[in-house]
Amino acid sequence: MGQEYLIDTNAVIDYLGDNLPEKGLTLMDTISPQISVISRVELLGWYHAPSDELQKLDIFVKEDCIFPFEEPIILKTIELRQKYKLKTPDAIIAATCLVYNFTLITRNTKDFKNIQGLEVFNPYEG
Repeated sequence: MGQEYLIDTNAVIDYLGDNLPEKGLTLMDTISPQISVISRVELLGWYHAPSDELQKLDIFVKEDCIFPFEEPIILKTIELRQKYKLKTPDAIIAATCLVYNFTLITRNTKDFKNIQGLEVFNPYEG
C-alpha cells in the first residue's frame, strides 16, 4: 500500500479554488480525500460563506473519509499540545496523522515543522 495523506483545511480550500500549482493539483487529484473531523467543522462552519462555495465544500466533505475525534487521537492531541504548544485544531490534525501514519498536506508548514515523526507535504513547494 502506498503513502496515505490527510488534507489540512487550507489545502482543501486551495484545491477547490484551483489555486494550487501543478504538483499540488496532481497529488490532490490522485489521492483518496481524507480529512480530520476538525477540518470538516472548519470547512462547513465558514461564517457568511457564499452559498456556491459552501455547496462545493459540502460535496467535497461528503466524498471524504472523515476521521473522528476518538480516544487515541484525543490522547495524542493532549500530548502534542503539552509538548509543542499547538493550537487545538492543529494538534488534532497532527495527532490524526501520527495515529494513522499519514503525511499531512498543508501550506501551513511552520506550525507543524517541529513535530517529531510528522511528515508534511506543502503543495506549493515542488
